[in-house]
Amino acid sequence: MTVNSNTRTSSEVFVIESDNLREGLWPIRKRVDKVQYFLEHHNGFFYILTNAPVNDTETTTEGYYLARCRAEKSLVDRWQIVTVPDSDCTIQDMDIFHDNLVLFLRKNGTPLFCSISMPIDVDVQEPKELDDLNPWFFPIPSELCSIVAGSNNDFMSSTYQLVISSPVIPDLTVDYDLRKKTFTILHQEEVTTISANLGGLGFQSNVSSIQQNMQLVKTSQNWSDLSKLFSCERVEVISHDGVSIPLVILYSWGAHCHGESPGILYGYGAYGEDLDKSWCSERLSLLSRGWVLAFADVRGGGDLSWHMAGTKANKMHSIQDFAACGRHLIKQGFVHQNRLCAIGCSAGGLLVGAVINMLPDLFSAAVLKVPFLDICNTMLDPTLPLTVLDYEEFGDPNSPDEFEAISSYSPYDNLAPDVCYPPVLVTASFNDTRVGVWEAAKWVAKVRDVACPSCSQSVILKTNMQSGHFGEGGRFTHCDETAFEYAFLMKALGLDDVAMM
Repeated sequence: MTVNSNTRTSSEVFVIESDNLREGLWPIRKRVDKVQYFLEHHNGFFYILTNAPVNDTETTTEGYYLARCRAEKSLVDRWQIVTVPDSDCTIQDMDIFHDNLVLFLRKNGTPLFCSISMPIDVDVQEPKELDDLNPWFFPIPSELCSIVAGSNNDFMSSTYQLVISSPVIPDLTVDYDLRKKTFTILHQEEVTTISANLGGLGFQSNVSSIQQNMQLVKTSQNWSDLSKLFSCERVEVISHDGVSIPLVILYSWGAHCHGESPGILYGYGAYGEDLDKSWCSERLSLLSRGWVLAFADVRGGGDLSWHMAGTKANKMHSIQDFAACGRHLIKQGFVHQNRLCAIGCSAGGLLVGAVINMLPDLFSAAVLKVPFLDICNTMLDPTLPLTVLDYEEFGDPNSPDEFEAISSYSPYDNLAPDVCYPPVLVTASFNDTRVGVWEAAKWVAKVRDVACPSCSQSVILKTNMQSGHFGEGGRFTHCDETAFEYAFLMKALGLDDVAMM
């Protein structure tokens, strides 16, 4: 049995042997700052995913690599590197079964999955190239996919399940046969309301064709998408320091109007989390009205090196990246310069709030959902649940240098007097244990106090007195909240259905 102890940037694993409980817990390796490792047991070996240094000149590696050691207390410090991925590829996770090892990969921003037959040659002394392990890469429908593992609890199984979706691919549940190297589509979400949403825009013939194709999934191995109705493209935006930032842009082929359309830019950029780009039927309401929806993968999210490039003193990179993506949408004619909106949730609210302070004219409206806005004061209170953990993400404000860095972008502390801020909807949850309800209330109160009088009236605070950080729960409650947010943005831009159609 293994016991994992993790912070946001380091980890430690303890083992207790089921046939020798008196021995108690013992560590595989003691914790080292900024070093993470995770392990699985297989046939007398521990297989380890880690960024531990491979030589004495390094502190960590750029990303994770695969290592292993004997599952014996006297030998666990002798790690043997199995494979180190190429510079354009990262290993993100792994699953181990009796006959197969499944690796979760990302190559040039594209998610990949592959299986490797187990056990791996135990006589290997030098790291192997991944291709030398004869991996089978799972067929996937699109490089813009969001992929999560399904229910894979049977260690003896030779089938691996994934749930796949993208902005134009309704959720797919797929079983991959690791032995036969084939796949079976078990289910794909049906889009039953697409005619109602898009039929009035001259797409009826295309809609009928798409709906017929969607039915093929039940009798064939073809996955279906809505790419005939919607464009979904990934572009690279050059940020302030020359780094390319991935931006996914989604719009309707028939309803989008070049240079005139309204749009929403989504961002998060923290904790190494990928921005969610999975299928969401609620977006059809906006897409059918000509809106452009864009997803900025700014630094601070994503894999290990991309995450570290947007933490602590580097946090300003995330903010500049998001601003660059917004300017790109306007400059390239995807969105009208007076119709660009932004949405950020939690740490994404910090991102959007910081850009609003830096460039108050960039966004014409914004929605900040349970936003982290008063970062300086929150990080100075170690009694709050996440403060000490967040030192690794944002820095420790007890250090003068790190306090200065945090202060430079804190949304609350950088509100300026007599500035015309855009209309902003701020939502808060009274029972939120991650981001205090007072942060949203303080920010709104200060905006109303310091902004120009006409702008201060367009900042709204909406507090749910029952919910926590992730909302109240329930499908219909979520739909109500989303409808309220969309209605706010439309009203803020002065748009209605007649004008937009």
